[in-house]
Amino acid sequence: MSTSHADEPTDLSSAASGGTRLPPDVTVHELRTLAVDLATRAGALAHEMRAESVEVALTKSTLTDVVTRADLAAEALIRDELAQRRPMDGFLGEEGGLRPGTSGLTWVVDPIDGTVNYLYGREHYAVSVAAVLGDPTDVTAWTPVAGCVHGPAMGVTYTAGHGLGAHRNGAPLRMGAAPSLDQALVGTGFSYRPEVRRAQAELLVRWLPLVRDIRRAGAASLDLCDVARGGSDANVELGLHPWDVAAAALVVTEAGGEVCYLDGPLGRVSIAAAPGLMGPLRQAVAD
Repeated sequence: MSTSHADEPTDLSSAASGGTRLPPDVTVHELRTLAVDLATRAGALAHEMRAESVEVALTKSTLTDVVTRADLAAEALIRDELAQRRPMDGFLGEEGGLRPGTSGLTWVVDPIDGTVNYLYGREHYAVSVAAVLGDPTDVTAWTPVAGCVHGPAMGVTYTAGHGLGAHRNGAPLRMGAAPSLDQALVGTGFSYRPEVRRAQAELLVRWLPLVRDIRRAGAASLDLCDVARGGSDANVELGLHPWDVAAAALVVTEAGGEVCYLDGPLGRVSIAAAPGLMGPLRQAVAD
């Protein structure tokens, strides 16, 4: 791996990523409250639509990479609400793409992370909503400010605000010391594109023999939040998108964990880890 980038807290009252400041008309607390409201309302809509029926609206990278009507409806709800309540902010949605704003803030949204789980009636899916400063398309050029990952079927809501800590269903999250690498339980995920999956398999064989075991649940935002709550010790995945990590990475760092991104010949690898585990895990991934 050639380069690395770490999500390190910055002073939002001064220049942040890309020289962008937090707009004077809003606080981190207010942004977090709005993220929670949007994520829970979109989650309720998706959950209700799942109870009625699931209709595949289109496919993306492959025939197995589906978009449901609920994905589109949930993103539209969030986008339309933000257009009313934060009209100067930008918007980046998994389904609808980027609409630039003028405030310096952009809302990065995954309306249903874990759509295939959702399609099959599995509970492990979530709505992810985050406000970021800087370039919303590049995780190495932004500062996440506030976010929410809401799993409606699981009854779980993760929240975080820059400098305000991280919470799970209102209870504070604070990560403890990590185990040694050989005792670490590590989450991961796989793409629906065959060529990316082959690269992910190549990466996996580097570090799989060095850890306790792996888990693959199918929703990256919840996988990262699992690290924050102690349900796993780390998460390693190649090829994640900004909407996969925008809110969840902030949950991890505000809970005391670490997040970094490694660029190499196979692509960009996202790593979230408990304190003390990042160094050995980065080395294992890079070797």
